[in-house]
Amino acid sequence: MSLAKVIEILAEGSSVEDAIENGIKEASSTVREIKHVYVEGIQAIVENNAVAKYRLNLKITFVVD
Repeated sequence: MSLAKVIEILAEGSSVEDAIENGIKEASSTVREIKHVYVEGIQAIVENNAVAKYRLNLKITFVVD
């Protein structure tokens, strides 16, 4: 049996996909065995009447040693 843990982070990117990738990349620098990412919320940051970037609330699931 394995044990999993979930952490919540905020990640930003120029697209939703970029934000997810950026979040996984940053989290993987200190967290091993990432298995799943759940996108809980999406925000669009608006500057000069246009979307400048996206901010996502991510829940990252990983296996605990």
